[in-house]
Amino acid sequence: MRVGLFARFVIGVLFAVVLAIGPAQAQTSGVVREVVVEGTQRIEPETIRSYLLVREGDAFDPDRINRSLKALFATGLFADVAIRREGDALVVNVVENPVINRIAFEGNQRIDDEELEREISLRPRVIYTRSKVQNDVQRILTLYRRSGRFAATVDPKVIRLDQNRIDLVFEISEGERTEVSRIRFVGNHEFSDSRLREVVRTRETHWYTFFSSDDTYDPDRLTLDRELLRRFYLSEGYADFNVVSAVAELTPDRKSFFITFTVEEGPRYEIGDVGIEVGLKGVEKEALQDVVEMESGDWYSSAEVDKTVDNLVNRVGELGQPFVEVKPRVNRDRENKTIDVTFLVNEGPRIFVERIDIVGNVRTEDNVIRREFRLVEGDAFNASRLRRSRQRIQDLDFFEKVELEQVPGSAPDKTVVKVEVEEKSTGSFNIGAGFSSANGGLLDFSIRERNLLGKGQDLTLDAVLAQRLSRVQLSFTEPYFLDREVAAGFDLFHSRVDRQDESSYDITTTGGSLRMNYPLTENLRQGWRYTFKETKVEDVPSDASQFIKNEVGVEYLSEISHVLTYDRRDSRINPTEGYFIRNTTDLAGLGGDSQYLRDTLSGGKYFRLKDQWVLALTGEVGYIVGLGDDPGVRDRFYLGGDDLRGFETAGVGPRDITTDDALGGEWFYSSTAELTFPVGLPNEYGITGHVFTDIGSLGGGISSPIVKDTGSVRISVGVGVGWVSPLGPIGVDLGFPVLKEDFDETELFRINFGTRF
Repeated sequence: MRVGLFARFVIGVLFAVVLAIGPAQAQTSGVVREVVVEGTQRIEPETIRSYLLVREGDAFDPDRINRSLKALFATGLFADVAIRREGDALVVNVVENPVINRIAFEGNQRIDDEELEREISLRPRVIYTRSKVQNDVQRILTLYRRSGRFAATVDPKVIRLDQNRIDLVFEISEGERTEVSRIRFVGNHEFSDSRLREVVRTRETHWYTFFSSDDTYDPDRLTLDRELLRRFYLSEGYADFNVVSAVAELTPDRKSFFITFTVEEGPRYEIGDVGIEVGLKGVEKEALQDVVEMESGDWYSSAEVDKTVDNLVNRVGELGQPFVEVKPRVNRDRENKTIDVTFLVNEGPRIFVERIDIVGNVRTEDNVIRREFRLVEGDAFNASRLRRSRQRIQDLDFFEKVELEQVPGSAPDKTVVKVEVEEKSTGSFNIGAGFSSANGGLLDFSIRERNLLGKGQDLTLDAVLAQRLSRVQLSFTEPYFLDREVAAGFDLFHSRVDRQDESSYDITTTGGSLRMNYPLTENLRQGWRYTFKETKVEDVPSDASQFIKNEVGVEYLSEISHVLTYDRRDSRINPTEGYFIRNTTDLAGLGGDSQYLRDTLSGGKYFRLKDQWVLALTGEVGYIVGLGDDPGVRDRFYLGGDDLRGFETAGVGPRDITTDDALGGEWFYSSTAELTFPVGLPNEYGITGHVFTDIGSLGGGISSPIVKDTGSVRISVGVGVGWVSPLGPIGVDLGFPVLKEDFDETELFRINFGTRF
């Protein structure tokens, strides 16, 4: 019984196998006698046969036929492919993709055709495929999103022509610019939202931001903003700071974004112990101590750590050790909120600069970039000098982008420095209008090219027409005269100044100067200037001071000047820390009519009391002595106005009491203590306040019973507001004289307003 059941089971299985194998054998049975290609227009049949895995004489194999079908589709040459069997023939029927005759863009106004053509992959005389078109649509949309237009749409249209050709048209709806309507921060306690908005590059949209594109949403810029926030907090001592997230939410109408940064500030750390460990033979720790400016008790700053690393690398290099590596070892004490920093000075890898490759500079000559390098080919590689080189190239302000990359050289001990730059416009044409208390209403016109002929030269033509001043000046500067780090140039000028209110005369000056300056060290510069000019005192009324009348006429001046400047400020435009000292000596008498020696010493110290609170202490003293005759009125010092607020221009010092004319002095001094602070408005408005105290005096030179010259100290106090507006800087100062003489000329308000457009 069981045997019978087993036999029937075996027979059933065999029968099923036969049924399964039978159709396959029937399908694969037979031999391909002929391969027929149908539907071709441009493509040769042999080309199609070359992609087939089945040839004449092969069996009809379904698997190989299926793979042949896939291979033909993968070429991208065909819109459709079908393979069938007709008797002993294998028939391949194809529908060829059309060829693109022309590509056009419609509706694009913000981005021109040339830029769009560079972005897409399709070109005329290229095979059209849907996948490539969709990829190009995404490329165009990405390009518009980078420019802040997230509402843009792209619709590709195909216009069929004869001979299986098409015109491809991308119909573009650019949409409105997708702006950033709000930026907010979550988790910040030490710094306000308005302060952090100043740190990030992205800006909220306001009426005045049409001058900038930073108020359009850009995901790449958002990544930069995260890094800027991190750097800011680390420089302020928040070593545990972290950006948890940066989320951009598109509004339902797709017209603007809300950006939210979630941060964890953590505690603020002070510097604990600062030490140096030297592992280099021949270098003593004591020789490096003076370049470490960090002190215990200061707030920790990553920027100061990086600065100290650079200082140590430079000092060790000066001691004859080119291969050096300085690493800061940081020990964080979270309980006491201190960070101990130890700088490890060891021998670095012996790597030399094999080559410096520069790409991207179309207009700017290679040597303009190379001369800013602190490294040259063949030098020992130095990361600190490479960073300094990058900063110097950026400071040229010739390039939108500067990227330096270190790549392996031809040997293990060699490296190649690759420099990639992206040039920007360096020419400018400006027309300006403004007002100042000193010169009244004014118009300003200038043409400037900062990178003349790609050689890094600076050529400027500037003209000013004001109520009390007219001036035209042509200046030229060659930053590397005779291929040395010497900035040399010349100035040609003509001006006319109305000094009727102060001293009852007009003065016209025509002349020129030759100048040069060069660095003695990284922070110390020396400059020389030779000036020859003609000055004419005229339009002196009959009731003017006799001392002014004696100056009527033409005088020629031949003067050589020497300037020595030591500058350790963190910024020359808006300094917040550091100091500077400058001494200027003028010697007249090498020809000409005037003979004198004049010296002026100025300096300043800046203290950042807290974020955006800066105390500036500045001062200046000067003395002039005649070499023979006493200096004339036109060569003397004048004080008041911008350098002694609360007093009019030339409102302080020796004065003819019968005519009220200012006569100038042979010596002066002035000093200012000014505290700048935020006024509570969002920082993007660019409005700050300040309180100040000005102290100064002027005297000497003329001894006469009709000349008042007490030489007494003058003091003023006041407040002011500064606004970096879209139309230019605006400043208003309210000054109150505290100590003054009866014959001084005072003023309550001082206004300066200027714009360039």
